[in-house]
Amino acid sequence: MPTRQPRRAPGTRDGRFAVLDPATGEAFDEAPDQRPDELDAVVARAHKAWRGWRADPVARTSALLAAADAVDAAGADLAPLLTREQGKPLAESYAEIARTTARLRYFAEPVPGPQPITDGRPVRSEIRWRSLGPVAAIVPWNFPLQLASAKFAPALAAGNTVLLKPSPFTPLATRLLVSVVSDALPADVLTIVTGHEPLGAHLASHPGIRHVTFTGSVTTGRAVARGAAASLARVTLELGGNDAAILLEDVDPERIADRLFWAAFRNCGQVCMAVKRVYAPARLCSQVVEALAQRAKTTVVGAGLEPGSQLGPVNNAPQLARVERCTAQALADGARAVTGGRRLDRPGYFFAPTILADVPYDSPVVTEEQFGPVLPVLPYRNIDEAVEAANDTGFGLGGSVWGTDLDRAEAVADRLECGTAWINHHAELSLAQPFAGIKESGVGVAGGPWGLYGNLRPFVVHRPEEERP
Repeated sequence: MPTRQPRRAPGTRDGRFAVLDPATGEAFDEAPDQRPDELDAVVARAHKAWRGWRADPVARTSALLAAADAVDAAGADLAPLLTREQGKPLAESYAEIARTTARLRYFAEPVPGPQPITDGRPVRSEIRWRSLGPVAAIVPWNFPLQLASAKFAPALAAGNTVLLKPSPFTPLATRLLVSVVSDALPADVLTIVTGHEPLGAHLASHPGIRHVTFTGSVTTGRAVARGAAASLARVTLELGGNDAAILLEDVDPERIADRLFWAAFRNCGQVCMAVKRVYAPARLCSQVVEALAQRAKTTVVGAGLEPGSQLGPVNNAPQLARVERCTAQALADGARAVTGGRRLDRPGYFFAPTILADVPYDSPVVTEEQFGPVLPVLPYRNIDEAVEAANDTGFGLGGSVWGTDLDRAEAVADRLECGTAWINHHAELSLAQPFAGIKESGVGVAGGPWGLYGNLRPFVVHRPEEERP
């Protein structure tokens, strides 16, 4: 998941930076450009607030539920602002807000109580769960609110305080979200810092931070891990994916086309666990390509605030340039753009939804995470070839298998090297399930009780059953 920082826009004042509307490419507001040397005071306040916040789990539950209600009430303000700076259609912004409130409510449960250890000794032992301290949450631009809440909701529920840093491409809706949530919390329990690098690097390496949770690119994730290692802070890294969808011989291309298309193109393809490669049986490949191309041709591309828009712009100029480079390289490698394949001739960062055929297996659009509205469809001769190709990547986030024989589809899915495998759908998650990748897709686990325990440490107490003389 690319996370390159934006260049300072013309007209940006000292201490502020411009925020651009990806539907126009023009600045429409500003956000504070905080300096790394401001972090010491911010972290100190978070540490002080932690003492009271960790001590009262009942108050934490009440506060998180109140925060969820407040976010619900602020939806009409949050959604248009999120669309304006991120680009996604307004309905998707409202859906992101709904997932944010759902996550706050899911984690608004008391931390599990003491757990006894039974090992046959005449000693009463139990595990008591303790919070970690100030947590740094560094969030990308594709789902700013949803990913922010995925980090701060379990951290706060566990009794930690949180310093949240959004991407400079999407700081505004996150600032408003934090303002709304903070009204239900004690002072300095949740704090937002905004700005350009090296702000994030200094936050990740700050000695007062006890857990760093980051979503973004592999390169930046490695840098975050190195920074956190200086103080031996815990790290949770979600570093993107290159998810493959394998279609079996018994699949009906027309029947699955809508689900498969939107599994790849939702949020303009800017989803870490989106379908980014499709492997189809050679005899069905042309039918799959045509079915997907028809969806691409009829999808309404426009500004997220325009009624009827189904696909918005790419979020930012550097990411648009990456999508253009990947697509151009694929075409130079011999691929064919069945539809799309180019930037749209209009203001903003719009790229036509693109279906590629005849793509070499080693083209960057196949081997790398393109993170945009471009989907290669590749033929395979036998299922072993398809599984090998799907697994032949440095990523390991998700994958899917599509077919009518569910037992066979599950058997193929079991061979995928990834954290989550779906059958006949893709990228659908429950709040109760773990979310984790393997290989270069990340370190640690988010979601469900795993996400909560990732923000806790065990504290073991031993005492004898009886007082010894």
